[in-house]
Amino acid sequence: MKSYLSLIPISAKVHRRQNRMTLLCIIFSVFMVTAIFSMAEMGARMEQARLMEKHGSLSLQELFSSTMGQTLLMAAMVLFLLILVAGVLMISSTINSSVAQRTKFFGMMRCIGMSKEQIIRFVRLEALNWCKLAVPVGLGLGILASWVLCAVLRFLVGEEFSEIPLFGISVLGIASGIIVGIVTVLIAASSPAKRAAKVSPVTAVSGNSESAQTIHHAAKLRFFRIETILGSHHATSAKKNLILMTGSFALSIILFLSFSVMVDFVNHLMPQSAGASDIDISSNDGSNSIESGLVDTLSKIEGVQQVYGRRSCFEIPAGIDGDTSFSSTVDLVSFDTFDLECLEKDGALKWGSDLQKVYGDSQYVLATSDQDSPWKIGDKIMIGSEELEIAGLLKYDPFSDDGLTHGKLTLVASGETFVRLTGVSSYSLVMVQTASDITEENVQAIQDSLGGQYQFRDKRDESTAGTYLAFVACVYGFLAIITLVTLLNIINSISMSVSARMKQYGAMRAVGMDEHQITKMILAEAFTYAFWGCIVGCVVGLPLSKLLYDFLITEHFPYATWSLPVTSLIIIILFVILAAVVAAYAPARRIRSISVTETINEL
Repeated sequence: MKSYLSLIPISAKVHRRQNRMTLLCIIFSVFMVTAIFSMAEMGARMEQARLMEKHGSLSLQELFSSTMGQTLLMAAMVLFLLILVAGVLMISSTINSSVAQRTKFFGMMRCIGMSKEQIIRFVRLEALNWCKLAVPVGLGLGILASWVLCAVLRFLVGEEFSEIPLFGISVLGIASGIIVGIVTVLIAASSPAKRAAKVSPVTAVSGNSESAQTIHHAAKLRFFRIETILGSHHATSAKKNLILMTGSFALSIILFLSFSVMVDFVNHLMPQSAGASDIDISSNDGSNSIESGLVDTLSKIEGVQQVYGRRSCFEIPAGIDGDTSFSSTVDLVSFDTFDLECLEKDGALKWGSDLQKVYGDSQYVLATSDQDSPWKIGDKIMIGSEELEIAGLLKYDPFSDDGLTHGKLTLVASGETFVRLTGVSSYSLVMVQTASDITEENVQAIQDSLGGQYQFRDKRDESTAGTYLAFVACVYGFLAIITLVTLLNIINSISMSVSARMKQYGAMRAVGMDEHQITKMILAEAFTYAFWGCIVGCVVGLPLSKLLYDFLITEHFPYATWSLPVTSLIIIILFVILAAVVAAYAPARRIRSISVTETINEL
């Protein structure tokens, strides 16, 4: 043997099982970064080609100098940093557990003359050794994933993605993947390497790397049983391990909340409304001059799924809540039943709204609003001699360019209520939703039925449904991968933590602790990690979620305001609890399957 470093490949083979999770975490980090930046570059190339065809010339620098380009680039950088942190925490956790299980090995190395500096170098180079396999695999999977996604976008989604490059190689994606793979490993291996170097040869050879801790008082058993207290103590006694495990749980919450913001960003960028029309028919002068009978005529044409219309009256004198000192005007718009139902399907109404009151001929209306709107649910609006009550508020103003009301009150009434208030039954706008298999002959039949009286607009090519689904699928796909790897890392970390204390569990079983108590002890340890992970995850994740929301969404869509993501929090906290239960199951079953003598003699 020329050098102690020659032991690295041998150690890798011997401890292949313990290092599987390390390998997986490196592959995950490289894969995610490579795939994200490769897709970003392919999208930039596609957009550059489209704009060059349209405007003649456009450089990537000009493309990314735009507001939206800078926003997307910043989002990619945020995801890059999150994945980097995730990789560091997960890899550090796995290496730390691996080092803890090989205490005797490092003890023997110290006994035969290895210095602390050599131990540190050994652990770091051992970790880098895994990069020889993990980085190429991660790069290959990332490139393959980008090819598959590009093919899906081009052939299944089509539309504006019909020209996205296929089988493109992103230098940026490859370079980012390599950097992340090496940097995460070097950072992650730093703490475990120092831990291995600090263990004394005598202690290490004895197989007990845990520092003896003095207990100053007996455990209080008033609220918890002894096994629960011991499990919690196991989790909190090793501070570094507690930080790593807490970080693993917290990171899953932070990443989930961050990617949820990305989904909201796509929702605002490409809103998908159940009431979106494929064909619009409007009056020539914007007045209510479209005969109401046209709706029935169009609904009978083959290929037409839904027909609904809107009426509008502007600058109607009105008063609010009988306040004679306040006098203003309101706009009144009618929504057919289908149009009103779509508001609820789209989640366009604020909490507390009662849409059911608005249907039919009623005294109730909806009102557009924004964060500065003074009106609220329950306010009374006087229009002539009629008193109307606001039964619900829209989250934004769909009739303005920026979604803000600008102090203008717009009321949405049912068709029946509108006709009663104004006496107007004709439409200003008729919208048509078509079937997916509608033919050009059917579309022409719709246009011919107008007799040239009204304006006809075919919007089928403007649909962004395919693009939206593609983006959402990508975001949720990455989120699923992150969730899976995080779960595997948690399971692996707790399993290794239990393995490192196998002698302790054997001693406890020898003095009378049964299998159920051992299981409860491991569950208590896992739930302690989960509890602190939830606390840290919420403390860090919620402000980060608001920061990303303000930067990505509110800055470009002023009507949008961040609110506590209750649904996302419930989902991710339930996942964390499930992860803790699953993580504790395998080690508990392993202990139950081993005899007391075997656990005591376990190395």
